[in-house]
Amino acid sequence: FICIMDLEFGSFLWNADKERANIDKHGVSFSEASEGFRDPELKIFIDEAHSVREERYFCIAKVGNKILTIRFAYRGRKVRIFGAGFWRKGKKYYYEK
Repeated sequence: FICIMDLEFGSFLWNADKERANIDKHGVSFSEASEGFRDPELKIFIDEAHSVREERYFCIAKVGNKILTIRFAYRGRKVRIFGAGFWRKGKKYYYEK
């Protein structure tokens, strides 16, 4: 696991193998994904479809000039990132009030 400290939001944690797979599949590193949590317009949703063993979430955030969807869970005071991608569907949710 890799842990990145971010003084504004807390700590981020992820599996390096999952990060490499995410980069190959979606072109997004989890370090880049953690930047989404700085977005003041960040929107967080419960991921009911994947909340079997633990409550999971996904958020929609702007990173640079793109809208990023990030899948994650809270592990104590850490944010465990599972996946991230620039999916077109995320734009719809980001710009809804």
